[in-house]
Amino acid sequence: MASKQRFLITLVVSLAVFSLIFAGPVWAKVEGDTIIFGAAVSFTGKYSTNGKHTKNGYDLVVKRVNEMGGVKVGGKTYKIAIKYYDDESTPARAGQLADRLIKQDEIKFILGPYGSGPTKGIAPITEKYKIPMVEGNGASRSLFNKGYKYLFAVLSTSEQYLAEAIHLAAEQAKEAGRDPSSVKIAIAVENDPFSMDIRAGVVEDAEKYGMKVVIDDKLPKELTDMTATLTKVKALKPDVLVVSGHSKGAALAVRQTAQMKVDVPMLAITHCEAADVVGKFGGDANYTLCATQWAETMTYKDDWFGFAGDYAEDFEKEYGYPPPYQAAESSAAVLVYIDALQRANSFDTEKVRDAIAATNLQTFYGWVKFDETGKNIAKPMVLRQIQKGRYVPVAPTKFASGKVIYPRPKWVDR
Repeated sequence: MASKQRFLITLVVSLAVFSLIFAGPVWAKVEGDTIIFGAAVSFTGKYSTNGKHTKNGYDLVVKRVNEMGGVKVGGKTYKIAIKYYDDESTPARAGQLADRLIKQDEIKFILGPYGSGPTKGIAPITEKYKIPMVEGNGASRSLFNKGYKYLFAVLSTSEQYLAEAIHLAAEQAKEAGRDPSSVKIAIAVENDPFSMDIRAGVVEDAEKYGMKVVIDDKLPKELTDMTATLTKVKALKPDVLVVSGHSKGAALAVRQTAQMKVDVPMLAITHCEAADVVGKFGGDANYTLCATQWAETMTYKDDWFGFAGDYAEDFEKEYGYPPPYQAAESSAAVLVYIDALQRANSFDTEKVRDAIAATNLQTFYGWVKFDETGKNIAKPMVLRQIQKGRYVPVAPTKFASGKVIYPRPKWVDR
C-alpha cells in the first residue's frame, strides 16, 4: 500500500512538472480576425478631459489601421479593437480594472491610462502577470525606477516638462547682461506624482544655475483658487512662475493671473491645449509658455498617418478639434504595439514584449526607442509660446521656429 501511494505521489508530481515544462506561451486575446487590446481610461473624475483625448487618440489608430487592412501576424491579417473601462481618475480603480482585463477578460496587451497616478496603479498588475503595457500618458519618473520589465512609455518623462523654461530664463538673463543666478523662480504645483516630478526637475535645473526658488507652493486640492500663491508673486516679483496641475491647473493659472493682473516676466505651464486656454480666455492666454510632447509642425512621419501635420488634420476631421499631445502620444502607443506585433510575428506575449523593448521606430509623433527602464530616449520636450492665439515653438532655442517674447508685456500695456 505504501509503495502504491509513493507511486501515485511520484506520478502526480511528474505530471505537474511536465505541465510546467511544456506549458504553452501566453497568447494575446484574438476573437476571430480581431486582436483585442485593453485600456482603463478616465471617462469620469478630474482627469476626464484628458481621458477623452487619450481614448480619441487610441480610437483614431484603430480606425486607420483597420481601414488600411489591419495588422499582419503569422501570415494572416487581423483587425484591432480596444475594450475600455472607466478608471474614474483613481489609481486604485485603475489597478482593479487592469486585473479584470487580464484575468476575467483574458486580454494580454494593455494600453495605458491617462496620468501617472493611474499608471502607477496598473504597472504592478501588468508586471505581476507579465503582460506588456505601452503607455503615452504616465510620465512620472518614479514609474521607471522600480525595475519593471513590461512597462514602456513613448513620452518624455515628467521631470523634463518645464525644466526647459529654466534654461530659457537663463538664456534671457544672459542676453540682458544678467547672471542667471539672479533669476528668481516661483513654483505652484498639484500634489500628485506627475506635478511633483515637474517640480523636482525645475528645482534641479534652477540649482544648476544657482537660481533661487522664492515661492514653492502646492495648489489647493480642488484646483479652484490660487490667490494665495499669486499674492506672493505680486509681492516677491519672481522672474518665472511655473504651474502644473493638469487641465484644471492650466485654466486656473491663466484665468487668475489675468483676473488679478499678475505681472510676471515668464509664465510656464502644462496642459495648455488640453485645457483650451486660448479658446476659453482669448488674449489673456497670450505669452504663456506651454510644455508639449509634440507639435503638428514637426517633420516626423510614418506609414499609417504620414507627417505630423497629416495626423493633425485627420484628428480634427474626426473629432472636431486640434489634437493635443495627449491624443498624439496615445496614438503613438498603439503604433508601437502594431510595429512590435508585426516584428514578433506572434501573439506570444513574451515575444511581443521583447519586440517592444527592441523598438526603434519613427512615428508621426517622433522617434521611439526605449532604454532598459522602458523610457523613450529618442524624443525631446518642446516649449511653445502662445502668440496672438497661436502656439509658436520657442525652445529649445536651436530647434525653435519662433522667438520667445520676453518679458511678458505688463497687463497695463496690453
